[in-house]
Amino acid sequence: MDELSLHETRVLGALIEKEHTTPDNYPLSLNSLTSACNQKSSREPVLSLSQDEVQNIVDDLVKKHLVINDENGGKRSAKIRHRFGNTEFSKIRFNPQQLAILTLLFLRGPQTPGELRTRSARQYAFNDVQEVETALDQLANHEQGPFIVKLNREPGQSACRYAHLFSGAVASTATATDNSALASSNSADENNALATRVDELEQEVATLKAQLTALQETVSALID
Repeated sequence: MDELSLHETRVLGALIEKEHTTPDNYPLSLNSLTSACNQKSSREPVLSLSQDEVQNIVDDLVKKHLVINDENGGKRSAKIRHRFGNTEFSKIRFNPQQLAILTLLFLRGPQTPGELRTRSARQYAFNDVQEVETALDQLANHEQGPFIVKLNREPGQSACRYAHLFSGAVASTATATDNSALASSNSADENNALATRVDELEQEVATLKAQLTALQETVSALID
């Protein structure tokens, strides 16, 4: 499968979400899909796509065989449905747990198992975090995958986040290394600053010693 852009995963995620949460209104009109993509809640990052932009994204996804326009009129009045997994057009099959997780990762980016469980309730109600972790393991080891990757734990986080791989490799998997490098850099800067300050103090002491010696010589000359 070709790599997908942020906007393409947003369109797919919105279509999959609405198929499960508002089935009576699915497939979606271009206007409804645009609103779903631009929601200010349950979306990270929040986007502001125009209908023309969404139509262009849909056209690109049609070429990738991931979206289809229902033939019920002109292009602008057509209803839009996804062909991503679990359809007669897709070779990939996901169970409900896996699809719910991918939908959330498409719509909100990397998340922890706990966040995925809390946020998936309208599409699939996980019994516990362990069930989420089982589905994550299945996606990571899928015979046609991997479809997700586990990221390194970030400072202050109690659990690792997971990201999808439909947009290519994820760069933020070396946070511990990055933090170590940053700490080393900061330490080197502090050492350099300290060495500079020591040199300045040594120069000041040498100047004071020279002035004291000159003063002593002057006093001795006056006494003699």
